[in-house]
Amino acid sequence: MTALALAKEQGFECYTLSFNYGQRHDAELIAAEKLSQQVGAIEHKVINIDLRAIGGSALTDSNIDVPEEHHEGIPVTYVPARNTVFLSIALGWAEVLSAHSIYIGVNAVDYSGYPDCRPEFITAFEQLANVATKAGVEGQKLTIQSPLMKMSKADIIQQGMRLGVDYSQTISCYQADSAGQACGKCDSCHFRREGFKQAGISDPTRYQ
Repeated sequence: MTALALAKEQGFECYTLSFNYGQRHDAELIAAEKLSQQVGAIEHKVINIDLRAIGGSALTDSNIDVPEEHHEGIPVTYVPARNTVFLSIALGWAEVLSAHSIYIGVNAVDYSGYPDCRPEFITAFEQLANVATKAGVEGQKLTIQSPLMKMSKADIIQQGMRLGVDYSQTISCYQADSAGQACGKCDSCHFRREGFKQAGISDPTRYQ
């Protein structure tokens, strides 16, 4: 949501994309569509991809518990190749729309150990995008924008507040309930709570 608000501020006409990939809840999909409409996105799509078919992550395999204590290294909440899959579909839609920028809200400061949230990944995918598409090889350069990459969670929240983002409507939790209430225990909840604390802003998150 913060990345979308920054894109709007920079004058882009925005099309937004969410993925129903077999994650533990769909509350984030409902929130994303609602917030996209509020911000004035021209169109919002939800793409269905069932990553439960390959498993390998606590977010897509009910037999793997979401950890409630932080561990070093790449955690079990990592979904194999998720951002590669997501960006590939976003790239296809961008080419259809004749768009030249794709925004993604990855973050490498407070990231949870995910390799597809790092600068090296974004740089490599941008290079791929420009040799893998008709638009790219015909000279319409496409860029992958990751404006949150080097921000702390506190910085992201402060930017969002400046832009009028209503964080009470956003969802970060890995295992939110059907009403969108956060568990308050997973890594994502921990990073989010610490971000509000460090930003000196009251946490508006709805917890279970």
